[in-house]
Amino acid sequence: MIVQLTGTLLEVLPSRIVLDVGGVGYELGVSSTTAAALPHAGEAGVTVLARMIVREDAMELYGFATRDERALFDQLRAISGVGPRLALAVLSTFTPAALAQIVTAQDAARMAQVPGVGRKKASRLIVELSDVFSKNAELRGLVGLSEPDAASLPLSQAAASAGVEADATEALLSMGFTSQEAALALEGHAEAGADTIEQVLAYALRRLGSGR
Repeated sequence: MIVQLTGTLLEVLPSRIVLDVGGVGYELGVSSTTAAALPHAGEAGVTVLARMIVREDAMELYGFATRDERALFDQLRAISGVGPRLALAVLSTFTPAALAQIVTAQDAARMAQVPGVGRKKASRLIVELSDVFSKNAELRGLVGLSEPDAASLPLSQAAASAGVEADATEALLSMGFTSQEAALALEGHAEAGADTIEQVLAYALRRLGSGR
């Protein structure tokens, strides 16, 4: 697995770079954020963090200027329906710190500014990423958390649980699901250990499937 490359930049474009490492030219897909952070073509001794993706018909390399960006790329790709190109589109639209703010604020309108991301997918991306910033040690600092916050702790009181379920139902309805779909999707969330609004929504969306 290739995780880092150091060499001479032969080409720098908004969506890809070519890096000469020991006489071998490596093409890496990049976000426009990473492209802007790199020096001009011709610069030697440039180190780029990398992620290699192996598929049946191809081996692809992607480059990153920071560990935060690479970590977010991995988290975005882990979301059903999000491939490398869409992950790079997100990272080209927002820096990791800006993305953390959007997720924390649950700002689906801003997330929908990413090319290829509609309002429904924007809401789903925010839900899927909500736990990432509070639980992933590498990304936690982006939202100023030194430890998991109170929102990620289990809620035990029945009233609080009912409130979370009501909020989750409202969120699902705003994404375009019907009341019946929302009710069925939320069944069993407590038994599955989903207690916070982020966990309950993630649970419901998994049950609804990746097609919505």
